[in-house]
Amino acid sequence: MKKILVPIDFSKTSINAMEVAFDIAKKDGADIIVLHVVEEATSDSYRISGEWKSQNWEDKIFTFRLLEKAKKQLEKFVMEPRFNAVKIIGELRLGNPFHGMNSIISAHKVDLIVMGTKGQTKLQEMIIGTNTQKVVRHARCPVLTVHTKPSSNSFKNIVYATTMSKDEEVFSRIVKRTQQIYNSTIHLLRINTPADFQRDREVKGYMDKFSKKLLLKNYTINVYNDTSPEEGIINFADSINADMIAMATHGRTGLAHVMAGSVAENVVGHSGKPVLTLVVKH
Repeated sequence: MKKILVPIDFSKTSINAMEVAFDIAKKDGADIIVLHVVEEATSDSYRISGEWKSQNWEDKIFTFRLLEKAKKQLEKFVMEPRFNAVKIIGELRLGNPFHGMNSIISAHKVDLIVMGTKGQTKLQEMIIGTNTQKVVRHARCPVLTVHTKPSSNSFKNIVYATTMSKDEEVFSRIVKRTQQIYNSTIHLLRINTPADFQRDREVKGYMDKFSKKLLLKNYTINVYNDTSPEEGIINFADSINADMIAMATHGRTGLAHVMAGSVAENVVGHSGKPVLTLVVKH
């Protein structure tokens, strides 16, 4: 891992995400790109080490002042002594947060996004829907979402909720790499629901073959019964006091997303634990 992107709005949740990213970067020798977006309906961009570029700056003096204020705030944040152990690049963008992240991901070849999520109220879920869930659904690199400050940045117990699909091969390597960094135990998890039920003996047999194919070490195999996959994953993770949930998502869009929804997005929106996701092909 070489580059970690952290979108920052200087809220408590985004600071929590930065602290988690900083710990990962220290352990894995990565650089961090801190992105702050000043929302405005333009595609202009501003890097903290460069100049603001706009063909109509006379008409946008108010926006320019917002950018200048944000520039100083971002520079101060990037230079905080507590982050000295890691190389940090500050990026300031004017426009839409989601598209700002996309441009940074492409320009810097980002390997991981670590971002904060909001709470569990209806209003906060709307905020998640417009930002975090878009990233979870569309990002081409892994996304680690952080809701609250973890009790420990040492992710010793990782719940890997899996469908045991061949599509998860890349994601499983990411989970294994996370396990190596933190010397974790992986808890492979299959959720049984009334609409999708299989005997424990059969499922555990499939999971045993899956774990051996992945050459997993230090893991447990678990089947958990619940009314829905989302509730099952969250409840199981809570029951073992897991430090992280890891799961692939198919990143459905349009009608397919409306019909099927996204288990990963729902877990991100309702679990208080860090959630690691990656979009995989159908």
